[in-house]
Amino acid sequence: MHAIEHDREKLEQAAGRLSRSERTIVSTGSGISRESGIPTFRGEDGLWQNHRPEELASREGFLSNPGLVWRWYRERLGTARAKQPNPGHRAIARLEPLIPNFLLITQNIDNLHRRAGSKEIVELHGNIERYRCFEYSHPAEEDPQWGDEPPRCHCGSIIRPDVVWFGEPLPEAEIECAFRESARCDTFLVVGTSGMVQPAALLPQVARNAGALLIEVNETPSEITPIVDIFLQGKAGETLPPLVDRIEELVSRG
Repeated sequence: MHAIEHDREKLEQAAGRLSRSERTIVSTGSGISRESGIPTFRGEDGLWQNHRPEELASREGFLSNPGLVWRWYRERLGTARAKQPNPGHRAIARLEPLIPNFLLITQNIDNLHRRAGSKEIVELHGNIERYRCFEYSHPAEEDPQWGDEPPRCHCGSIIRPDVVWFGEPLPEAEIECAFRESARCDTFLVVGTSGMVQPAALLPQVARNAGALLIEVNETPSEITPIVDIFLQGKAGETLPPLVDRIEELVSRG
């Protein structure tokens, strides 16, 4: 069997399962954002090639030089706003209304999934469009306008980006929801993740232990690939649209 025929067979298997799914989790990592031009943290052109994480993505770094950290995140916010959701993001948004119980769990902070139209989202690492009080963590009351220095909260503390920094726990409600729903789903679709970032990397195993079928879409095999049932090799923006097209066809037929 030729490779392309093999890929079509696996895509058909994945589409068939997803079209019948009662509870689906989609979990995305930096790979899908990279296809929109968002830099990743690691890799050849990663954000940590020219910066030390402890300087720009930690509480200590922020307290040491709040203006530097604030300006760096302002640049990242500008980059995220200048980029557009790619066909992979939009395909996931199209998939959501096709499944009775759907949840998107993302490690990405760039807000591209929401801009693509996804609604049921758990953002494990926060969202660069949101801000919160450094001292007490309550949400900022208004957009701080991203000047050169972080503004003050009404309580007197400084405002920070609402993202998870190194050394910080993930938001409790989000991670509890992610693990709870992963243990309840019947199909778990992993997209564009290395499978190395914890605790998100544990979620596919949680789903598998509960009896879910695992599907992965990735350009190259990941740490998760050995446990998945169906591996669709390719970019999210090229693989997900035809997959969701096929799911729509199957769902419309009843």
